[in-house]
Amino acid sequence: MSLIQLTATEAVARLKRREVSPLELVEAAAARIAEVEPAVNALPTLCLDRARDHARRIMAGEGAERAGEPGWLAGLPVTIKDLTDVAGVRTTYGSPIFRDHVPARSHPLVERIEARGGIVLGKSNTPEFGAGGSTFNEVFGRTRNPWNTALTCGGSTGGGAVSVATGEAWLAHGTDHAGSLRRPGTYCGVVGLRPSPGRVSRGTPNNLFSPLSVHGPMGRCVADVALFLDTMAGRDLADPLTYEAPALPYAQSLEGRPLRVGFTADFGGVLPVDRETRAICAGAVRRFEAAGCVVEEAAPALEGLQEAFLILRSQHFVVDREEQLRTHRDLLKPDIIWNTERGLQATPSQLAWAERERAAWYRRLAAFFGRYDVLVTPGAATPAFDVMLRHPESVAGRKLENYMAASMLNAAITLGGCPALAVPCGLDQYGRPVGLQIAAPPRQEALALRAGAMFEQVSGFDRAVPLDPRPGTVPPVEGMEAGTGQV
Repeated sequence: MSLIQLTATEAVARLKRREVSPLELVEAAAARIAEVEPAVNALPTLCLDRARDHARRIMAGEGAERAGEPGWLAGLPVTIKDLTDVAGVRTTYGSPIFRDHVPARSHPLVERIEARGGIVLGKSNTPEFGAGGSTFNEVFGRTRNPWNTALTCGGSTGGGAVSVATGEAWLAHGTDHAGSLRRPGTYCGVVGLRPSPGRVSRGTPNNLFSPLSVHGPMGRCVADVALFLDTMAGRDLADPLTYEAPALPYAQSLEGRPLRVGFTADFGGVLPVDRETRAICAGAVRRFEAAGCVVEEAAPALEGLQEAFLILRSQHFVVDREEQLRTHRDLLKPDIIWNTERGLQATPSQLAWAERERAAWYRRLAAFFGRYDVLVTPGAATPAFDVMLRHPESVAGRKLENYMAASMLNAAITLGGCPALAVPCGLDQYGRPVGLQIAAPPRQEALALRAGAMFEQVSGFDRAVPLDPRPGTVPPVEGMEAGTGQV
């Protein structure tokens, strides 16, 4: 077995036994990056000499103060999303405004990852400021899906998902607001976790007191994601929402009793979801029964949640982008301008209504979790779409009004403050990955991970990656008349 085929868990075990060195892993990753990058464009900024220097320091015994702690990576190479500063490494946030930006200091989370033995290989591509369900920007261009390079890898942690799916790295750091770890994970056949707000430090944003955006891990299997969450989790004075890591590490929390699973494909038809995706997920969720779980079709009512989410998300953009809208409007992409201006136009009554809707949604979720351990949905409303599109133009024959309209499966979980795991569950008729989203009550990451591990054991889909990039064509869109481009 080549080094790139090892899971992160297997690679760390070998590092701890000194059967392989950090430098050997860096060189294996560098060779793989050189091999596949031209086809996928996942890691546009590399820092391989910096990684080699870090590997040598670890091999010399430097920086091993946390070697006995949970999440110790022992010299494992990882990728960092280009929204997140790495000292001395070009960090653009996917924006031409910051095309030549090189930060002097790393983000607090990157400092934590490196202190726990993670070696940064490079920066993974992202949409501009992380806004978008397809990974492209004017600085680095488009990142392509390795299952079919004519398709998107999703967004906004698209480069991270591709780096894991192709074997360029064993683990990827990412962020998630409305599915940015979950949808790329689903599209690329890997595992992505959105942690609860406060589980992982966000460190530096102006939205420090907002629970919408979080940082989190991505890997090839659930055990790898649990390991990387142990690396990331814990209190950080730079982030007022953070709290202590659990006494029992996540990597040791993957086994337990059978669960009560509530499943919905589309929240009773409220959300548009691709017909084949609904069928694949409805069949896949029954695999939980092989692990002794009870599976029932059930979900809390969404009601007015989609509009509430857009209002609250737009306020987030006002905090983050109002100044840039004033000074660099010509360099911002239309989606960011739309989101920010929508927020600037919101009235106090609209904001108050959105907060009441969010609170009511959480009360319905809490009642649901009184009956079920986890809520399972499709990981995305449709499989990966044309890489040249900003977002799917329609889903299940329903035309989408804006770039966020296909994200509500994920955004609903975001508004509840819940952790959610995207785990692969199959392929559609065109060979595109389909996945499940497994949501647990707030701060119950261990429960979501355990459910994912149960599913993985009976599905066997976790060994489908890494894979070599595959060229392909764009499949027809459900509900579109062939050759017309019309719904």
